[in-house]
Amino acid sequence: MPFFIKHETFTAATATLTVEQRRSHLEAHCHWVEQLRAAGMVISSGFLVNREGQPGGGGLLVLKAESYDQALALVQKDPMIARGLVHWTLEEWRPVAGLEIIADPSPVPGRRD
Repeated sequence: MPFFIKHETFTAATATLTVEQRRSHLEAHCHWVEQLRAAGMVISSGFLVNREGQPGGGGLLVLKAESYDQALALVQKDPMIARGLVHWTLEEWRPVAGLEIIADPSPVPGRRD
């Protein structure tokens, strides 16, 4: 089953909210992720920080799904997206090297394995 990566950044309006005003939306997002994990889905979410460890670079959501369409349908239910709080993209990730967190890496052209 392929992995998909959702990258998101706050909209300009969301960026102007205080941490307290954003908290309920972030909690709803985390609850949504935990519900999917409890149902057996492979999914993880987190935020990006700069060199000094300060947030503001957006967030990533990594999930496994049968297809792009299935991943898209799931991601569109994310409270942050459903409420229009973020700009986002969704892409399939095809790992070819690195840690063995993936059972079936994508074939690399010219590599024999």
